[in-house]
Amino acid sequence: MRWDTGELAHIAAHKAHGASIVIGVLIVAHTPLASALAASASHVYSCAPERAESQVRVLDVMPDADVTATVAHARELVAEINKGTGVLVLTDVFGATPGNVAARLAESGRVAVVAGVNLPMLLRALCYRDGNLADTVEKALAGGTQGVLQIAATPPPQNQSANQRGPQGDDLARLRDQQ
Repeated sequence: MRWDTGELAHIAAHKAHGASIVIGVLIVAHTPLASALAASASHVYSCAPERAESQVRVLDVMPDADVTATVAHARELVAEINKGTGVLVLTDVFGATPGNVAARLAESGRVAVVAGVNLPMLLRALCYRDGNLADTVEKALAGGTQGVLQIAATPPPQNQSANQRGPQGDDLARLRDQQ
């Protein structure tokens, strides 16, 4: 992932001030996606582990999960990470069990819920969560949408050195001519 200068400056400022109280992030997704996203964020932010670990929780929802019990557990996790600045809940699929659990957590101005989580969305949320909840939601949405793009295919390199001679001798020269 390429960091823009704003994100790098944001991370550096956060590190300079030590771990501050930030907006909590709860990832609620089909198992094992929530844990995998958190592990990926820890990998990306290995130079700033506090970004990916401080006030972050995951809830992997099993296929046969009891919704009432899962909502209760999710509420406990929200209470754990809410230090007064709010919580951003990221979920995978709107309308599926994890999304329905997440939707029950929404509280205007306190707990925001965003469906369609992907790694760019999570990384952006983690980077910009020391502001207010509305700004963090905006940054997460931007990261999620800007992180989805088609990458054009590029043809393999064709200009191989004419001096290459392998054990095949002239076979290699013939192969280059066919390309």
